[in-house]
Amino acid sequence: MELEGQWWKGELAEDIYQALRYKELRLPAYKGQSPQLSLRRYFADLIAIVSNRFKLCPAARHLAVYLLDLFMDRYDISVQQLHMVALSCLLLASKFEEREDRVPKLETLNSLGCMSSMNLVLTKQGLLHMELLLLETFQWNLYLPTAAHFIEYYLPVAVNEMDLHDGWPMVCMEKTMLYMSKYADYFLEVSLQDHAFLRFVPSLVAAACVAASRVILRLSPTWPPRLQRLSAYTWEQLLPCVERLLITHDSDVKEANKQKCPQPSAQPGQMMYPVQGQSVSLHQYMQRPNTQYMQQNCQPVVVSSQGPATYLTHTAPMQVSTAPLHGLTQTQSMDAKVNMPSRAYQVNSLYPCAAPCFDR
Repeated sequence: MELEGQWWKGELAEDIYQALRYKELRLPAYKGQSPQLSLRRYFADLIAIVSNRFKLCPAARHLAVYLLDLFMDRYDISVQQLHMVALSCLLLASKFEEREDRVPKLETLNSLGCMSSMNLVLTKQGLLHMELLLLETFQWNLYLPTAAHFIEYYLPVAVNEMDLHDGWPMVCMEKTMLYMSKYADYFLEVSLQDHAFLRFVPSLVAAACVAASRVILRLSPTWPPRLQRLSAYTWEQLLPCVERLLITHDSDVKEANKQKCPQPSAQPGQMMYPVQGQSVSLHQYMQRPNTQYMQQNCQPVVVSSQGPATYLTHTAPMQVSTAPLHGLTQTQSMDAKVNMPSRAYQVNSLYPCAAPCFDR
């Protein structure tokens, strides 16, 4: 069956794409009101690590995180229960998106090193109970499009022989496509880490991942007419999402450079300015040397001066439920001091070639 293979290359590709676009307009509303929102990054990273351990497809990983977002948005869940919820979301998503032989088994999950470090043991009865609760919450409907479902439809036309690299014709089309695929995967993972991307529809996030990849690879025009026709998105519509992706990319590059080259200590009488809070705007990318873009019908770029979202440094007290999952009424206040890593999840640890040096 075509849906089980590369549907974006078949005769039904356009029909399937339009069905996904129709479905994404009716996705459940996300309000971002979970008391455990500050822990969302940690559990999204846990899903990413486990899914990469079992080599699950990106669609399963993105669907699992989306299910977790929606469930956390509706219920006040304790931290201990959130581990079970996150892994149950991954199991449901893998059963929906993967073949049966690729679905993680209970024994294999319990044997993972991260499970022992969390002192967590999954039981068959507990997983079944949680999966039923999740299915009832979503009314047994897991047909929820994510950016990972759209990205494959855009990638085949993301690079064309008529594109220019640094204003010159491309020498190796195959190499350019390889880097485009790697960067698209990288930006797709970036969108998974920040719940702020949920305010964009999945098809726009996927198109923005392609556009951001073209910016980094210095391909022109930045958003060619063929991609605009295929996605039905203009450059102006993609700009807010692309800018957020590039800010995260710049932050990752700076962090990688810090690890390679330690910052020099300040000399007497010399003031050192921190760069952690700085962010690179899309306008700065467009103005870098030897990077000229022939963007067609593009209005002047208006760049917001707003920095990265501050929710990652949220330190306010949160409400954690002490009642069973079905009884979500009793809550107690506790400080958000949980034995979890405070450092942001490093995408490059899973994608070592996420930010390569691209030569024409």
